Amino acid sequence: MQGDAILTGQVLSFDADPFQAGPGAAVVHEAVALSGGRIAAVGSRADLRRAHPDAALHDHGQQLICAGFVDAHVHYPQTAIIASWGKRLIDWLNSYTFPEETKFADPAYAARITARYLDLTTANGTTTMCSFCTIHPASVEAFFAEAHRRGQRVVGGKTCMDRNAPEGLRDSAQSAYDDSKALLETWHGRGRISYAITPRFSPTSTPDQLAALGALWSEHPECLMQTHLSEQTDEIAWVKSLYPSARDYLDTYESHGLLGANGLYGHAIHLEPRERDRLRETGAALVHCPTSNTFIGSGLFDMAGLIAEGQRIGLATDTGGGSSFSMLRTMAAAYEIGQLRGTPLHPSQLIWLATAGSARALRMDDRIGSIAPGMEADLVVLDLASTPAIAQRSERAADLWEALFPTIMMGDDRAVTEVWIGGKKAHFKHQHNLISH
Repeated sequence: MQGDAILTGQVLSFDADPFQAGPGAAVVHEAVALSGGRIAAVGSRADLRRAHPDAALHDHGQQLICAGFVDAHVHYPQTAIIASWGKRLIDWLNSYTFPEETKFADPAYAARITARYLDLTTANGTTTMCSFCTIHPASVEAFFAEAHRRGQRVVGGKTCMDRNAPEGLRDSAQSAYDDSKALLETWHGRGRISYAITPRFSPTSTPDQLAALGALWSEHPECLMQTHLSEQTDEIAWVKSLYPSARDYLDTYESHGLLGANGLYGHAIHLEPRERDRLRETGAALVHCPTSNTFIGSGLFDMAGLIAEGQRIGLATDTGGGSSFSMLRTMAAAYEIGQLRGTPLHPSQLIWLATAGSARALRMDDRIGSIAPGMEADLVVLDLASTPAIAQRSERAADLWEALFPTIMMGDDRAVTEVWIGGKKAHFKHQHNLISH
């Protein structure tokens, strides 16, 4: 049981989805009380102090306190190859990703990268992520064990591939099923750990492997299933050549039992009308990865159109295809892509996507992503004047959104002054030795 605490500042919560209700969906309180790893109450500083007289007080002045960032699609094993130059998706996988992922057969290496990744993401205010691991069970064990030690809510799964990948990075339909089932039964629901069944994408799985993973999902429908969908046009052409009888890319999953309400489909840029209809009908989640989509040259996600259709959408860094561990930078890129499509996102929508929206995509919005009584106490405190450039702009602000927007567009880990995970303050500042962990 964690000790009680009261954090004061500008405590941001949402009563509704700002895509539906506008910026007025947000409510700002003076303080939030934490007890037993959960949000106990929000309200005025005086009221919470009276209700929790023995709680430790953490006064953050006019800094913004919001739910911890939720990153709905990442590849933690790609930490060390982030910002690798000049490749599109398929060449990028072959040149950078696959050689790096072979190293995760070594449990010690997997543990080292996991610790580095969680340190980097915590320093950037991310408290939950949904990660692809590698084909090696040890990569999953390392990720879950370190997150469990930290008391952190994470989702992950063994990445399954039985073709179009190098020797040493291929499993089989049977071993993908067996390994995934064993990991699921060991870890799913243990502490704050959740398992996601994880075929990388249709080109690296045979129909037999997709069917095996679809069977596993039908046996454990409470689990999430994560994969990639329609990221690049040449990828889509490759899928069509490998699955000539499929109606479209989504059908390669749907026909093998891998389309459902607990499905997470990363990227989803170049969708056909039938695919959009089926994704909406099933309640599946699409995950927008804006820094990745621009860095690898994939295309411009149709946020406005998909939201208008009623799709569930999360936001993600897609590290290491994405070029930053920061959800602030990811929000900025989502804004820029919206501008290119003629539909810029309001700051309330951006911060909601990075918190409650991504939590909803992960089917965890009853636990994380919001500051409300009973929710798990994952919080980030943001300094809205963290650099001279940001400070001189935010001091002109007429309201909270105008004060927050410069931090979204120009902020980085310097804006993150405090992070709370499970009601406990995470210690991460001034960690200059991440590479040695």
